[in-house]
Amino acid sequence: MNKLKGTITGGAVGFIIGITGLLLLRAEAGSTGAARTPLMTIITIILLIIGAAIGYFMLGKTTKPPTISQPPKIMSKTKIIAVIALGIIVGAVLAFLTGGAIIYYVAHSMETTVNGWSTTLNYGEWGNNILLRAASSQVLTAANVPEEAVYWSTTVDSTGTKLSGTHDYIIHFPAGGLPPNNAFWSLTMEDSNYYMVNNSINRYNLGSLSNLTPNADGSVDIYLQNAPPSGNESNWLPAPSGDFQLWLRAYLPGPAILNGSYQVPPVVEVN
Repeated sequence: MNKLKGTITGGAVGFIIGITGLLLLRAEAGSTGAARTPLMTIITIILLIIGAAIGYFMLGKTTKPPTISQPPKIMSKTKIIAVIALGIIVGAVLAFLTGGAIIYYVAHSMETTVNGWSTTLNYGEWGNNILLRAASSQVLTAANVPEEAVYWSTTVDSTGTKLSGTHDYIIHFPAGGLPPNNAFWSLTMEDSNYYMVNNSINRYNLGSLSNLTPNADGSVDIYLQNAPPSGNESNWLPAPSGDFQLWLRAYLPGPAILNGSYQVPPVVEVN
């Protein structure tokens, strides 16, 4: 009977744990009204079993059956509360870690990376998928649907080496190869603390609204470096002295972007 009570108590703990996990995921997703996905149901069941096991082994096993020489040993209410509280704490931490790991995996699996630039066309179109909603929130707290804007980001050059202001880089857009759009495109830079880079010319982005100077063949080179490039200042986006990352945005993107055929050129280090 004690084991049964322990299992029931542990089951109740497991239920609380499962609900905690779901609420954590929904809070992460920023929506408490989203529909539950099958995966979330599976997670709840798993955590329910874990809670039941906690109750069985910690409550049921610790109470021995009565004998003639030994009177029944009844667990005190304080100990029961302590065990249940421990189960809830352990289960809540487990639920949080499990939910966070799943969200991290989904966030990275929804992205595609070409030439070092990562992007996704799933922003803003998650429907009732809690995981996709949470993953999108983890990468970008607010994002337009792809038809409104598409975003690319990179922290590495063409060789996979981390971007740093101790090196000079060029992004070479071939003639006709600028991001196709029906509004505008913009390239911005952030330092290692995710702040815009302070610079002497107060320039924080380059794009279709900038006075970029094309090459003779119609191609466009954008210079990413700490010191101004001699003779190419109009196409210079100042970099910090340390690590940085780039964001490229296209607003009202063209069909080539929406169907995935457009590729952003790599960031190439120059000597």
